[in-house]
Amino acid sequence: MARRVTVLMGGWSSEREVSLSSGQGCAEALAAAGYAVSTYDLSRDLPAFLATMAAQRPEVVFNALHGRYGEDGCIQGLLDMLAIPYTHSGRLASALAMNKPMARQIFADADLPMAEGWVFERDRFDPADEPERPYVFKPIQDGSSVGVSLVFEGDDSPLLAADWGFGDRVLVERFIPGREIQVAVMGDRSLGTIEILTDRQFYDYEAKYSPGQSRHLVPAPIHPQAHERVMELAWRAHDCLGCRGVSRVDFRYDDTGGEPGALALLEVNTQPGMTQTSLVPEIAAAAGLSFEELVAWMIENAECDA
Repeated sequence: MARRVTVLMGGWSSEREVSLSSGQGCAEALAAAGYAVSTYDLSRDLPAFLATMAAQRPEVVFNALHGRYGEDGCIQGLLDMLAIPYTHSGRLASALAMNKPMARQIFADADLPMAEGWVFERDRFDPADEPERPYVFKPIQDGSSVGVSLVFEGDDSPLLAADWGFGDRVLVERFIPGREIQVAVMGDRSLGTIEILTDRQFYDYEAKYSPGQSRHLVPAPIHPQAHERVMELAWRAHDCLGCRGVSRVDFRYDDTGGEPGALALLEVNTQPGMTQTSLVPEIAAAAGLSFEELVAWMIENAECDA
């Protein structure tokens, strides 16, 4: 009998549409791979969620949620309580990766290279403390580059905006010139690299999800020493947070002063996009893994912390 899998998707975060796309693609691939697949669009109705789990009786949950409550340890904690194995990282690693300042502290302790960064509190922000431009403005706990902006000389300061909208604290990082390099990590190894090319200022939400806004080069055509180094750094970042399963690790690669250049770790995405045209499946395909094989591996290696 085929293993029963429930794909969790949707939710109510700012990344709902991305999650629905990921979830639908994964559900179709898992069905094609021979699993008995059900789907569930998560809402805030906890009794309905528990009733669905009882009715569908999944042996494994494929977590295709993105953003708050789906990749920050919340749904992982519920699944741990229910003793249902699930894909991607556990509740602690998920929470750490989603909290950018906390993740940065762990990366610093592991001696991983990063851009200089600061956390500002809105109620205590003094314009005199604003960092030298250009810098990157990032909400503390959002994914898919939601709310991220690059601030140049002459721009209005988002730190002073009346429509702040990002909670009490925000992360600001020194802008690193160069190239967007991302690495897929699968299990106990880095799987491969990809370079993102875009005509936009950086790889923002529009560049990620609007057709024609970015181009992908697999593997990333960077200096061999830099390629070896970024593969090592990606695994170390994934491991020091305690991640498991599949993740995607994002870097800036500054080769503007010559090769082999310098790498700066940006973040670890514990719930990367999982449509057939997303970055991790594209890297997996270059490594010889079909989309069906990738999602099946994720199911067969699912765990929980019960």
